[in-house]
Amino acid sequence: MPTTFAGLVQRILELINVIIPAVFAIVFVVIIWKIIDAWVINGGDATKRQEGKQLVLIGVIVFVLMLVTWGIVGLLRATFFGAA
Repeated sequence: MPTTFAGLVQRILELINVIIPAVFAIVFVVIIWKIIDAWVINGGDATKRQEGKQLVLIGVIVFVLMLVTWGIVGLLRATFFGAA
């Protein structure tokens, strides 16, 4: 347990640095699962394929936005705090 405010902030940042890659991994797995579900498992069902296309498109957009946001935050941290 941190005893100072700086220690608490450092602990929170360490936790965030673990959570963010986990969220990326979850989003990636969901995208891959939807691709498999839509085109392999339910390849003959046009409705499922259309739903899969929409979910994959949304997933890819969310993934790209997450990457861009993470990159901007990393750039700001490196610029203002001197550490990435």
